Amino acid sequence: MSSEIVPIFFIIFSLFQLSLVLCNDNSDRVCLANNRGFDFFYFVQQWPGSYCNTKHGRCCYPSTGKPAPDFGIHGLWPNYKTGTYPSNCDPHRPFRPSEISEDLKSRMEREWPTLACPSSDGTHFWAHEWNKHGTCSGSNFDELKYFETALNLKKQFNLLQILENAGIKPNGKLYSLSSIKEAIREATGFSPGIQCNMDGSSSQHQLYQVYMCVDSNTGSHFIECPLLPNGSCSSKIEFPSF
Repeated sequence: MSSEIVPIFFIIFSLFQLSLVLCNDNSDRVCLANNRGFDFFYFVQQWPGSYCNTKHGRCCYPSTGKPAPDFGIHGLWPNYKTGTYPSNCDPHRPFRPSEISEDLKSRMEREWPTLACPSSDGTHFWAHEWNKHGTCSGSNFDELKYFETALNLKKQFNLLQILENAGIKPNGKLYSLSSIKEAIREATGFSPGIQCNMDGSSSQHQLYQVYMCVDSNTGSHFIECPLLPNGSCSSKIEFPSF
């Protein structure tokens, strides 16, 4: 191997190693190896009452008005079985509002509302989700398909109805974590991950987000989760009103 080829070889190899590190990093740095596959999606829905009901939290209703008292989509997130995830995989594919039709935007305002402050129509929230997670969802998912896929997943199971059918209602009462998980598992056929945050007044754990897992190929089929996040929940948790 000539002396000119050796440095070039090591430069290419070093860049390849760097891309692997960035793709497995939990930070928001750019994922260089955006062609690398992932293992599954987390489909995450959040309860708005728990988003707003925190000691240090602050929520603002979107410019379209107070959302319905229902679980809203947080995101559709590519993940690895190792517990890491890719992020910000393609800076050359930024969120483009023009890709979102008026009909689709109306659906997103209902099913994927923002509660962040200051009040907005949700565009900043959706841009964040696409830029950080959507660009890592593979070549099969352009911006339009990414958002449509998440909306269609939400249609498959009505989380609030599932819980209410099991006698678990957003009334500020405490329910066992196991009963919440079991109600969702019985209705969907798959075990969920439950994430909690803290009630703003009583420092009680409360139901915040529900994680379900989805196949990485089509993004349309729920699957048993290869691993679930640490939800930081106590054995009994509050289901606050909204």
